[in-house]
Amino acid sequence: MVVVNGKSLDVAGKTLKEYLEMANYNLRTIAVEWNEEIVSGEQYEDIVLQDGDIVEVVSFVGGG
Repeated sequence: MVVVNGKSLDVAGKTLKEYLEMANYNLRTIAVEWNEEIVSGEQYEDIVLQDGDIVEVVSFVGGG
């Protein structure tokens, strides 16, 4: 299981990009932390999620 934003999900074996697209995240408006490291969008395809990984996804919201 992979913990994403505090929830255990069965997404081990998928790339980070596959998960984010499956979860309908807008890749241009998020920041991702993977196992306590900020990762760039260029790395999403290279990271294969493994059991025990911890992912935090933060969306940017405009406002005033």
